[in-house]
Amino acid sequence: MEDPVDQRIVHEVSLNARATLAELSVAVGLSVSAVQSRLRRLETRGVITGYRAAVDPEAVGKPLSAFIEITPLDPAQPDDAPELLEHLAEIEACHSIAGDASYMLFARVASPRHLESLIRDIRLAASVNTRTTVVLQTFYENRPILPA
Repeated sequence: MEDPVDQRIVHEVSLNARATLAELSVAVGLSVSAVQSRLRRLETRGVITGYRAAVDPEAVGKPLSAFIEITPLDPAQPDDAPELLEHLAEIEACHSIAGDASYMLFARVASPRHLESLIRDIRLAASVNTRTTVVLQTFYENRPILPA
């Protein structure tokens, strides 16, 4: 993304996804219709992939977070863990990683008992070993992704 105006629009939307077209227009110095056109183009090109609400996990009953590394039981088994685990709604993210483990999962659950159940479900669904790190406190996450 080389256009400085597009970069500014992405910057502003990253900081405030609920900004109105009028607010974005003022911030980038274009008309409302020009901003709307550029936003649509950025969405079509896949630069802006969506808008979502930031929800307090504790307020919705999921105060416990954990990182779960997974490693196949058999290194020769198909590398399809992401597909096999996609149905587990407690898993918020699945990252392919370098190192001893194959994937790093991030999950949110209601309690230690729910975490234990999730780990069991992960092991059964994907035939993997797990290593879990419970999050004690989060200082920041979901920071805006700003153009370089």
